[in-house]
Amino acid sequence: MKLIRTEDAVGHVLCHDLTRIVKDVTKDAPFRKGHVVTAEDIPMLLSMGKENLYVWEKQEGMLHEDEAAEILYDICAGEHMRASEIKEGKIEVIADCDGLLLVDSERLYRVNSLGEMMIATRHSGFPVAKGDKLAGTRVIPLVIEAAKMEEARAAAGGKPLLSLLPFTKKKAGIVTTGNEVYSGLIEDTFSQVIVDKLAEYGTEVVKKIMLPDAPEEITAAISSLILDGVDMVFCTGGMSVDPDDRTPLAIKNTGAEVISYGSPVLPGAMFMLAYQDGLHGRVPIAGLPGCVMYAKRTIFDLVLPRLIAGTPVTAAWLASLGHGGFCLNCDTCTYPNCGFGKGV
Repeated sequence: MKLIRTEDAVGHVLCHDLTRIVKDVTKDAPFRKGHVVTAEDIPMLLSMGKENLYVWEKQEGMLHEDEAAEILYDICAGEHMRASEIKEGKIEVIADCDGLLLVDSERLYRVNSLGEMMIATRHSGFPVAKGDKLAGTRVIPLVIEAAKMEEARAAAGGKPLLSLLPFTKKKAGIVTTGNEVYSGLIEDTFSQVIVDKLAEYGTEVVKKIMLPDAPEEITAAISSLILDGVDMVFCTGGMSVDPDDRTPLAIKNTGAEVISYGSPVLPGAMFMLAYQDGLHGRVPIAGLPGCVMYAKRTIFDLVLPRLIAGTPVTAAWLASLGHGGFCLNCDTCTYPNCGFGKGV
């Protein structure tokens, strides 16, 4: 940095904050580090007693923090994202649509390990709304070597660290099973829970089928829904190990590829997921355990955003949910702003 007369500082970049104090009125910093001085700033600067200023002296191979912030944004942002205004070398990544946020944590770690810069993101794998902040970035010093920023680009690889998969409107079918429900001994309160959760993502339930614990009938119902063109099928009831609960067998007998029967999540250990070819691609068939009906948050809340976004749910991903997969069932639920489903 160099010291120059305030009158000569127009177009130069301040190297530190400048505080203005007016007794009993204000104490603030109207000019922040990184501010580019304008002609309109000169009278106030002089009134603050600033006859000279330290400004950044442009050097070959060095970047101002704002220039570096733009590079960090480019490293982070994928489709359906936009940049905030740059302020003091900080820039944020904003969602331009509702969708599922995915973060490549390994490449993110490589960039943050370089030092003199930082990228902080939201947790990967969770739904976000249009306008939500996804990440914030900045370089630590006022100026940084251009070569260091190129090193950051290389560490990040050839694609953005963040992906935002838009939620698309889908059609769903529900197969409600259970002799006690089918015979009218108890009311079906499960289906409405599914309808309400799907509605949060703009997904419509186009058909509901109620059946007894008869695996052949359940298998036929699932297959008929897929032939009708639904994008996903949800089976409620009959998911325990009780001899009368036959839904897992019925799902398997459709010929679908079973991804998992069981998950390391509480509530939700008896969850089942399979995929079957349909009219519009692979159709997920989910067997939902009873906890989905009464618990505030379950395995269903962790899986559903991925199903709506159309990203495959794998056995490996389900296995990874064990770390962070224990819901504390708090009196006041703050999900997704809590630790449930957020393994490191």
